[in-house]
Amino acid sequence: MSNLFETIESTIINQDKHIVFPEGQDERILEAAGKLGAAGILTPVLLGNKTNIKHKAEEIGVDVSASKIVDPAEFPEFELMVETFVERRKGKATAEEARELLQNENYFGTMLVYMNQADGLVSGAAHATAETVRPALQIIKTKEGIKKTSGVFIMVRGEEKYVFADCAINIAPDSQDLAEIAVESGETAKLFDVDPRVAMLSFSTKGSAKSDETNKVVEAVKLAKEKNPDLVIDGEFQFDAAFVPSVAKKKAPDSVLEGKANVFIFPSLEAGNIGYKIAQRLGGFQAVGPILQGLNQPVNDLSRGCNADDVYHLALITAAQS
Repeated sequence: MSNLFETIESTIINQDKHIVFPEGQDERILEAAGKLGAAGILTPVLLGNKTNIKHKAEEIGVDVSASKIVDPAEFPEFELMVETFVERRKGKATAEEARELLQNENYFGTMLVYMNQADGLVSGAAHATAETVRPALQIIKTKEGIKKTSGVFIMVRGEEKYVFADCAINIAPDSQDLAEIAVESGETAKLFDVDPRVAMLSFSTKGSAKSDETNKVVEAVKLAKEKNPDLVIDGEFQFDAAFVPSVAKKKAPDSVLEGKANVFIFPSLEAGNIGYKIAQRLGGFQAVGPILQGLNQPVNDLSRGCNADDVYHLALITAAQS
């Protein structure tokens, strides 16, 4: 795990990245910001009352002098932000509604990213996932050709690294959704020095069973190849046929994956969430994420049960995504 983040640190340390933390008075955020600032890896942008943030930092013995503190109540470009928000929402919010929404730290922080005053956002230590994701979808929006954002986990055990998706966002993805998730997960894998070999998972391998569920995955493989012809991808696969070369020789001897997949696309959120937790709890893997993908600019969501190390690591990932 340490090697993974050392690599990311070395990549971003001289790029002057600014990552905004809407929950600027949370102790875990402050601890991570102090560590990031002291190492000179990136500049944390803490949102909230400056006096309160500095007092809280002193109280817990954290130096945030290398952080930038932005108080939304004193932001000199607030009216420009309101105007930009109204324009971005294209008639879905009046100026008065925008002023009210921008009192919310997640909306305000997301607008800082959209206005290029920060390179990415990390929130969720004290907010539900929807409170982090909703402003991102409304303001930053998904990349051209991508309809939905999705959530991946990087599963790490020693030198092993795998990508699992979607384990966080889309409950019942259709074929188009799965294709988008596969292509975006391949790009995410590259951020972590993983040469993507993508397996689309199911309870069937290459037609060993036929159902609407398996047909959905087969169609997703076709669509993903159309989106990115260079992506090494195949399916539908049971996990063992995607991961164990000896099983692959028996069940899918002609597959390009040869039982060496390292990016696994689950057919539903239910399967993905169960799968990553089994790997984490029984397999001894560390689960890094969820990392949101498919957005024009990076926004990532913490668990409310996170610790300062989780914040630190997700900030690094967010900076790398930018």
